[in-house]
Amino acid sequence: MSAFDALRMAGSGLGMHQTWLDVLGNNIANVNTYTSTADDAFQAQMLVASARSDGGVQVTGIEESSAEGRLVYMPDHPLADADGFVRAPDMDMEAQMSELIMAQRGFQASAQVTKYAQDTYGTAIQIGK
Repeated sequence: MSAFDALRMAGSGLGMHQTWLDVLGNNIANVNTYTSTADDAFQAQMLVASARSDGGVQVTGIEESSAEGRLVYMPDHPLADADGFVRAPDMDMEAQMSELIMAQRGFQASAQVTKYAQDTYGTAIQIGK
C-alpha cells in the first residue's frame, strides 16, 4: 500500500466520520423534543456506511427511526393531550453518546493516519533533495 492509498482511505474515513458526528449531534440536540400525540415524533437518524473497492468507506444513506416515537406521561407539558401524554423521540441518550465516542475516535484515527502519510511524504521529499 502506498502513502497515496493511505491518504485516500483516511480521507474517506474522515468524511464518513464527520457525517456520522453531524447526524449524532442532530439526534442529541433533539433527544428532548416533545410533540403532541397527534403529531409525529422527531425521527432519530442512523448513518449507513459501506466499504469501497479501494479500501475506503462511503456513506450510503441515512435512515430514520419511527415517527411513532414513544408516549411519555407529562401532564404539565403545554403539548400534553387530555390524558397527560406527549410524544417523544424513540431514542436513547446513552446509546447516542456511546456512538458519539466511537465516531470521535474513528475521526481521530483517520486524522492520525493522514498526519503519518503527510510526514512520510515530507520525509521522502527531503531525501530527494
